[in-house]
Formats: sequence, C-alpha cells, structure tokens
Amino acid sequence: MVRIKFFIELQYDIVAAPSDFIFNIHAAQTSCQSLVGEDFQVSPAVAVALFTDPANGNRYARLRVDPGPLKVRYEAMVDIAHHIESPDNVWEVPIAQLPAEALAYIYPSRYCQSDRLRQLANNEFGGLRPGYWRVRAIQDWVNGHTRFVSGSSNATTSAVDTLIEKVGVCRDFAHLMIALCRALNIPARFATGIDYGSNPAFGPTDFHAYVEVFLSGRWYLFDPSGMALPLGLIRLGNGRDAADVSFATIFGSVQSYQPVIGIEGVTDEAAGIALPQACVDAISTDGLRQLG
Repeated sequence: MVRIKFFIELQYDIVAAPSDFIFNIHAAQTSCQSLVGEDFQVSPAVAVALFTDPANGNRYARLRVDPGPLKVRYEAMVDIAHHIESPDNVWEVPIAQLPAEALAYIYPSRYCQSDRLRQLANNEFGGLRPGYWRVRAIQDWVNGHTRFVSGSSNATTSAVDTLIEKVGVCRDFAHLMIALCRALNIPARFATGIDYGSNPAFGPTDFHAYVEVFLSGRWYLFDPSGMALPLGLIRLGNGRDAADVSFATIFGSVQSYQPVIGIEGVTDEAAGIALPQACVDAISTDGLRQLG
C-alpha cells in the first residue's frame, strides 16, 4: 500500500462583482483509494457547498465570493491499495459486454476526436493482439511522437492539434492517447490528479493529467507523458476529456495566480506502507465492475 500527503493552495483576486467558483481538488474515493484525513479551508470564510457527482464520483466544492482576495487550501492524506495484475491477463472488453458506465468513453469528445483518427489507429495498432499490450503500444507511440514542451498548448488544443504539432503538455499527451484508444473501440477517459515521484526537471509539483483505460472490468492507469510513476498518482477527478475536470471553474472577473502544490510519501514498514516505485505490471485503482 502507498500513503501520500499533499496540499493544494489556490489564490485569486475577485476584481469587481461577486464571483462563483466550482473546485474539483478533493481526492477521489474509490475502492482502492481511500482518505485517511482531509481539510478544506477558504479565506475569507464563506458558505461552501460540497457535493459528489454520482455518475463519476468526482467531488466538488462550490462557493460565491465578494470582490477582494480569495485563498483556498485543501490538504489530505490518502491510502492507495493498487490492484496489480499481470499484463498478459488483461484483455479488451467487447462492446456488447461493456457496463453502462464505460459507454460514454468510446465516443468522440471535444478534445478527443477519435472519429478523425480511426484510419491512423487501425494502421498503427489494428494488427496488434487486443489487450493490455496493445494499449501499452498506444501509450508508447504517443510518448515517442510527442515532445513535452511547457506552455506549448492552450485551452483549445485538441488531440488532432497535438498529432500535427507533435508537442504538448501532459493533458495533450492524454487527449491523444484517449482518442487513439477510442478509435479502436477501447473505452478511455481523462483523469486529473497530482503525482508523487515526478522528475524535478519538469519543474515544481503541479496538477497532472493521465489516462484510465477500461480493460478486464477495471480502469487501468497509463501515463503517456512518461512524467509520473503510476503507483504515485492520486486521482482527483475523471471525465471524457479536460473539459469535464477543470480543477477550478470560475464565473466572473477574476485574476488567478499559479497554484502551489506540495506532496510527500509516508512510510510505515510495520504496516506495509511503502513509497511508490516503478512497476512493469498493469495497475488499477478502481474496483472490479460487473461485465455483461
């Protein structure tokens, strides 16, 4: 098991009229990711409505703030008991056997135009044996064809744009991989979180985007950017693409500042709690789903 402590600190200046915020920075709770403790603070003190989306489990905080400064801080300790499986035992699920919750993730979406990438996906991966290793080949292809360049994309950059430009940040890698998976009828969704163990060369700890692919009745983790240790990923939210899981959605005239994020691993040898390590097996933090 892995135990990680982290905090997220966000600061804003509300310029004129009162503004509304919806935050998705609370750690997700799944069958494999559980909370040891958490704390959410807002300054100035305002009414906060907390709710969980029943469709995807994303946790949100909604608030309205008058003009002036706003500081939001969330901190938590999370235990992750990953499901580890041999890649050879992980297979693709036929469309007819997909559970209802996976169906939304086989269609094109705003940033993942899988309908435009079907020929490419079939040419590159159609001849590979279906299963974990085919999805891993997609991940490696995206990593090999895209160069990480900070600030190289913006809020309108899509999977097709990334394919053409061959540069991007983590969300662009994720969008391209998702689009290629969906082009082969493999359910894939966009996940946001933070990660323990990222290479310091990429800069300070930040939000991270990665991919979850539905295989053998579970959502398995993939990081096409190659920036993170999958065993060190903490999920905050998931959706069809980045449009569904912004860490902050703002309604009003607001100046935003760079997020400050801190993360550390916690060890307890007696309790079997260790730091995240590299892993060659298939990794899932979502429980088994009924197929059929």
